[in-house]
Amino acid sequence: MRTLAGLGLCLLATSSPAREPVRAQQAQSDYVYLSPALRTLQDDEFANPGMLWVDRGAQLWSEAAGPAGQSCQSCHGVASVSMRSAATRYPAWVPAMGRVINLEQQINRCRVARLKLTALDYESQDLLALTAYLSRQATGLPVAVRIDGPAAASFERGREFFYQRRGQLNLSCASCHEQHAGSRLGAETIPQGQINGFPVYRELWQTLGSTHRMFAWCNEAVRAEPYQPGSQAYVDLELFERWRGAGLRIETPAVRR
Repeated sequence: MRTLAGLGLCLLATSSPAREPVRAQQAQSDYVYLSPALRTLQDDEFANPGMLWVDRGAQLWSEAAGPAGQSCQSCHGVASVSMRSAATRYPAWVPAMGRVINLEQQINRCRVARLKLTALDYESQDLLALTAYLSRQATGLPVAVRIDGPAAASFERGREFFYQRRGQLNLSCASCHEQHAGSRLGAETIPQGQINGFPVYRELWQTLGSTHRMFAWCNEAVRAEPYQPGSQAYVDLELFERWRGAGLRIETPAVRR
């Protein structure tokens, strides 16, 4: 299926005129491309399957753990207050790390430094749950990452990644999600590839997945070797993608096909 889709996109990319860059257009959440059934599922707080991870994240937030018997809540208090806008700002430059990191990495940073626990594996259920829970606190707030100052180099690497053609199909992220956003490919509409709803519950996966899992899936779709989730290359791309969607409202946990 992905091979045929990639071939179709390759033909589109070589036969159709390029469109105006998405950042110069009005950014649109991928929600607008969903079927009515999937929109209804995402909007229903009780039926949305991603809320299972949000609930688990709430439990982990207040659960005492580690040698000191502390929890995330011990330091940060009520998440709906202290963490209200946190997810809108990541990825972000962290001076102590000397690089841009994303929300998942910040969660692990606190977990190791403050709670004296081991870092959670990237894409593990508990890390997804905490990320979804914190992102849920920002529901309705606009994405607002910083790309200036020390974050500028990371942003530029992410931009380069987005426009670089790769894989056997010789396609870039922009080939699909910028030049042909809104075009039809069979029964599907190509979205802008915005990430304001991540982590997302994807029907294809039958589980919640991170932004980096989606990046890896797309790399494989164009027959390119994917990077590891949590790699700096994907963090840089995530920063650029957040910038593309600046102003879009957080809608975690989103539901996608």
